[in-house]
Amino acid sequence: MTNRYRATTRPDELPSDPEDSLLNLFDQTNQDINLFNMVDDEIIKLSGSKFYFYKYYQSDDYDEVYMESRNKPISKDPIVVHGHYEPLAMSEDLTQFGIELTNDQLFTFNKSYIERKLGRSVIPGDVLKPAFQNQRYEIFEVVEDSFEAYGVYHLVCSAKLLRDSSDVQDEPITKITDELGGYAGE
Repeated sequence: MTNRYRATTRPDELPSDPEDSLLNLFDQTNQDINLFNMVDDEIIKLSGSKFYFYKYYQSDDYDEVYMESRNKPISKDPIVVHGHYEPLAMSEDLTQFGIELTNDQLFTFNKSYIERKLGRSVIPGDVLKPAFQNQRYEIFEVVEDSFEAYGVYHLVCSAKLLRDSSDVQDEPITKITDELGGYAGE
């Protein structure tokens, strides 16, 4: 018995069938495999932010010259969802080509949660508005990030600030603020 733990002894042979392996810790047919996904969903809800999600409806209106859809049909009624992102300060850099806005954001959602809330997956063209900011972001790229052994899947969405939104354009620029943060003259 004392010989078994010496460095000169050979280790036991591992089973050749992967189903019988001692290293197979995560049984994909187990009902509890979704436990990690539910915990991840709860963590994002508790530590993340609330967003207003405006669905983009794809249409046949596509400009071949500019390779974009000029009049994008966006849902008027938002869907309230929870996700995670790190707000960045808006930066407008002056380059040789003029002022460039470099304010791309990354938004992270639990895949099963967001698909359940939307009734479909997130697609480029969807619009997000954080509940505590008056800024809208248009999603231009969606990447799936996964922890397959745990059964957890995230959707990481890259989005750009939507500057030509109607609520941004309709804001009068003649309003000025007083020292206390309110609008002068109101």
